[in-house]
Amino acid sequence: MTAHKAYKMIGLMSGTSGDGLDLAYCEFKLEHAQWSYQLLEHETVPFPEQLGLALKNSHLINGLELSILDVQFGKWMGEKVRLFVGDKQIKVDAVASHGHTVFHQPDKGLSLQIGNGWALHKASGLTVINDFRMLDVQLGGQGAPLVPIGDRLLFGEYDYCVNLGGIANVSMEYSGLRLAFDICPFNLLLNHYANLLGKEYDKDGNIAKSGKLLHGLLDDLNKIRYYDLRGSKSLGREDLQPFFEVLEEKDYPTEDILHTLVHHFALQLQHALKPLSGQVAKVLITGGGAFNKYFMETLKLALGESFSIVSASKELINYKEALIFAFLGVLRLRGENNCLFTVTGASRDNCGGTIYGF
Repeated sequence: MTAHKAYKMIGLMSGTSGDGLDLAYCEFKLEHAQWSYQLLEHETVPFPEQLGLALKNSHLINGLELSILDVQFGKWMGEKVRLFVGDKQIKVDAVASHGHTVFHQPDKGLSLQIGNGWALHKASGLTVINDFRMLDVQLGGQGAPLVPIGDRLLFGEYDYCVNLGGIANVSMEYSGLRLAFDICPFNLLLNHYANLLGKEYDKDGNIAKSGKLLHGLLDDLNKIRYYDLRGSKSLGREDLQPFFEVLEEKDYPTEDILHTLVHHFALQLQHALKPLSGQVAKVLITGGGAFNKYFMETLKLALGESFSIVSASKELINYKEALIFAFLGVLRLRGENNCLFTVTGASRDNCGGTIYGF
């Protein structure tokens, strides 16, 4: 595709938390070798109950059922994009879709996101880009995280970019290199235990705040082997078993589990974010966890005065990942690298994503 200096894109994000589809309509401009962005329109579409349940259990079904769900989900996303474009009366160069992660096992050469590209293209009538991870995995990388290239080129004024979604991850610049990794689980565990109490999620962290700290459980969580790994590392839903084994070893009250998880996650973020010499580090926190008031209070205390947590807009908190996936689509259309080997551990930087309908 001929390289332009302005692109209007839709980014789609279906995170591991499984609560809905984020649509972000964005414009990206390249001026004087510097990228800028505008988040012009946005919407979150909740999954229909049956589809949401199917996606949540997608890792448990057989191959034929998974293939059918792949097409159904792609068609559903395409229909939602078509309605979004019609309602907003907007012009779109392409749609960049993350898809819904079913399996993430880079050690086996696999990272599977469903949401069929052809079905999405046909239902939306637009050029579609998806499957951003697999090339990197085949180059020996983790295929994740993918957001750091966007953090570097769009949010470079921050020392740390933290996303609190189903998984908590961080991106940072170090000695001229972009580094990033998944820190720990986050809403995948918090929402699971809130669900046990009949809640979709723990609003403002109020249930967690009502519990008490289980010191022995906290110590056991901090000893989970994932935290001993160094270098490029990532977490998927299938990596949660060691956490559940620890959390369910005894019959702990659910509110105490949530309280302890909050302190565990804050401690892991404290370990991941290193103070900067001679300056206060600027930390941008986005993702649904940024609305968990109790966690944010706990994290601020854990980090101390060496860090400044920057207040992000509600729109940026909710849609930053979808926005960056739209940007990854721009880089793919331009044939430029959108995945960094310093982040994933691949043999080289690469330009991932499959284009449909161009």
